[in-house]
Amino acid sequence: MATLHRIAIVEDDTETRRLLVGMVRSTPPLQLVGEYGATDVAVARLPADQPDVVLMDINLPGMNGIECVRQLKLVLPSTQFLMLTVYEDQNHIFAALAAGATGYLLKNTKRTQLLEAITQISNGGSPMSSAIARKVVQSFARPPAAPSPVVESLSPREQAVLELIAKGFLCKEIADQLGVTGHTVNTYIRRIYEKLQVRSRSQAVALYLKQST
Repeated sequence: MATLHRIAIVEDDTETRRLLVGMVRSTPPLQLVGEYGATDVAVARLPADQPDVVLMDINLPGMNGIECVRQLKLVLPSTQFLMLTVYEDQNHIFAALAAGATGYLLKNTKRTQLLEAITQISNGGSPMSSAIARKVVQSFARPPAAPSPVVESLSPREQAVLELIAKGFLCKEIADQLGVTGHTVNTYIRRIYEKLQVRSRSQAVALYLKQST
């Protein structure tokens, strides 16, 4: 008997979500436990759904899919998040993986390959579209890059905050780790964004990971 996989979908495009829902419902080993068009609703309801696998878009209104994964992974540590997106640049790839995603597929992935990926990720694998896997491999194949002058410009405390952000810590948790107030952490984060010339946590993490690889 095939193993039952509980699936949830977070996708704001109605037609794409309809196709994904139809695929899941027509595949007996899969059980649809939730479908959401907005990340705030997904964050509120997915913990109760207890999905095994979440198919997650990135470009979503309000909170993006990467931040949604980061928040949900804290309360659903055993759930596997499979990004299903049009983005194939390294910033999005590494930010998604750093947030807790286990797989990364492009939306032009064929139905049969997507179903195989769901099984693979449920069995401990990390499915990726071939183009994505190549970019990941290439990033590790490059000679170590010299530290970015911009990242080097961060103070030791700012670098410590950025490292904790990359590990998925929340502001309050960072404050507890460093023995400072939440307001102080927010000040550090604002300075980090200014120095790195980024506008979001995911962009800062992507830049940090680039330097670390």
